Amino acid sequence: MDEHEWLAERFEAERSHLRAVAYRMLGSQNEADDAVQESWLRLSRSDTSAIENLGGWLTTVVARVCLDMLRSRESRREESLDARESDPLTLREEGGDPEQEALMADSVGLALLVVLDTLNPAERLAFVLHDLFAMPFDEIAPIVGRSPTAARQLASRARRRVQGATTDTEADLTRQREIVDAFLAASRGGDLDALLALLDPDVVLRSDHAAVAVGASPEVRGAAAVAGTFSGRARTAQLALIDGAAGVVWVTGGQPRIIFSFTIRNGKIVAIDLLADPERLRQTNLEILSE
Repeated sequence: MDEHEWLAERFEAERSHLRAVAYRMLGSQNEADDAVQESWLRLSRSDTSAIENLGGWLTTVVARVCLDMLRSRESRREESLDARESDPLTLREEGGDPEQEALMADSVGLALLVVLDTLNPAERLAFVLHDLFAMPFDEIAPIVGRSPTAARQLASRARRRVQGATTDTEADLTRQREIVDAFLAASRGGDLDALLALLDPDVVLRSDHAAVAVGASPEVRGAAAVAGTFSGRARTAQLALIDGAAGVVWVTGGQPRIIFSFTIRNGKIVAIDLLADPERLRQTNLEILSE
């Protein structure tokens, strides 16, 4: 086995953990995959002879990539930030192992992502890396360009905001399900006005490579364009819980073929991700809901 193959094998062993970190940081499966891919590109261009802890090095790299993406996202939203609702979150116990933290984060699903979206990028990074993945503050500090003490304060502020959140998780999931259900009904019925009422003006529709291969556009932006994409369609799609959050799935031959993952803020759909990659579908916790 040559060095490149060995490196690729080691990277694949870390991929699920890196994706878990990136997803909690970004709240988007497609963006998380982009961040993980970027970490591989950086690894493949680096001198690895001096890296003692490859897993830790990769976690740091993917965290830096996510921080840059969050800061870019924050600057784009700067003029339209409003007060956002939050959800309660059960925090990890000290000493938990990272894979268990990933399972815990999956268990709160939507609630976790809604809360994290209320934090600024540095707070979000410090909270995710420390409270969900047990990274020490002396390793977090260089990523955010602060001292370990300042990094601890970032996580502490984030934790207080999380613990002070007041929206009930079940109520939030019920509201999300209502929005997705209304979107599905409007899509099937070709009701453009109803679709536009549910979509944020800057909504983005993204498709993974497998969805693009079967005819989906890689990216569509804006409420009118996204509404036009869905109007009169999704007639055989079904409402479902996707990793604990309300979404839509298209099933043929008894197997899920495409899942529609929704990001909702302040009662509006701000992003829809179409996921059709078979491996991703196998990893998804899916429950079809009766309508």
